Amino acid sequence: MARRSPLALAALATAAVPGLDVVATRSPQSTTADFQVTGVLDSGGRQWVVRCPLHPSAGAALEAEVVLLAALAPYVTSGALPFAVPEPAGFAALPEGGRAMVYRQLRGRPLDLERLGPGPGLAADLGRCLAALHELPASVVEDAGLPSYTAEEYRKRCLAEVDIAARTGHVPTLVLERWERALEDVALWRFRTTPVHGDLAEEHVLVLDGEVSAVISFSEAHVGDPAVDLAWLLASAPEDCLDAIEEAYALARPENADTYLLDRAQLVGELALARWLVHGVNTGNDAVVADATAMLADLAEQVRDAEPIGHREPVVVPGRPEDWAEATEDAEETDADEAGVDPNATAELPSLRADVAAPADAPAGDTQTAAEPEEDEEPEAAREPADEEPPARD
Repeated sequence: MARRSPLALAALATAAVPGLDVVATRSPQSTTADFQVTGVLDSGGRQWVVRCPLHPSAGAALEAEVVLLAALAPYVTSGALPFAVPEPAGFAALPEGGRAMVYRQLRGRPLDLERLGPGPGLAADLGRCLAALHELPASVVEDAGLPSYTAEEYRKRCLAEVDIAARTGHVPTLVLERWERALEDVALWRFRTTPVHGDLAEEHVLVLDGEVSAVISFSEAHVGDPAVDLAWLLASAPEDCLDAIEEAYALARPENADTYLLDRAQLVGELALARWLVHGVNTGNDAVVADATAMLADLAEQVRDAEPIGHREPVVVPGRPEDWAEATEDAEETDADEAGVDPNATAELPSLRADVAAPADAPAGDTQTAAEPEEDEEPEAAREPADEEPPARD
């Protein structure tokens, strides 16, 4: 589909909303690989947004988004979702097929993570808003025709991405081994999939009076790993704000504790570099390949001496010999095997089981876990697996 000027998009707005008299274009104005967006002002001083797809798959995603927005509206009205979402006011058919959507601009300004402060203010509200989205029924997204993945299906998608990136020859061996170990660690992938926005970024979260007022651009929504929506914050938000975000999120989802949520969010953020690399290779853009390769080299240095993703230190209680690490038991069994001794015939030994501490909010039994990129622009935070935009450099 052809790209259009802001004035051409304004003309689409007048065709989409009967009686709309556009007098000027204004922000937001952006062009990505999938959509063109422009703001317009009418003669009554009201502000509108035109969202126009640039290719057939983006057009199909927009149609699913329209259905999803209608399904989200009752949750906004009831307060289950503590933020507004776009309400389509009209559509304009495009000559090449598909249609553009027009909606009233929502109140608020794009989130500025650099100005985000610690404590119970906006940072905590971000955590609560994400939790509210993730607590919605999966059917809300599935009934809109958007993708739905189980935890195992999402893990396999990540494995496939790592395999493709590895074949480029630009991913350091240390990083590949780190990713593969995390993807094979079954403990990380025991979680309940949830509705996920899938494309959260500063420009898609609007803020008013110190609170999240609206969330926009749901074309990448799906049912999947809630860690996808947290990865961009872990990668880009000031470190002193993370505790407030994480605590507010956990308190808002007490019945769905996800022990390894943040570990997977870290992995999602790192895998965004692999997507950026593959995007550069597939498009033949040497500058993107060089940028991704440099960031992967930086990552390799940062994690060279780091613990594996999802690592947990065992808890040893002084004075209790039965609480020594499980490795001790394994070592003694190995020694017995090498000596040809039947371990069951030896004298009874005290328990050597290591008690590994679980988070206070972990449930009993099985553990459950829980803007669109400019073409060839500098990557930001992580995106959903189908996206190609990486996170910002550390």
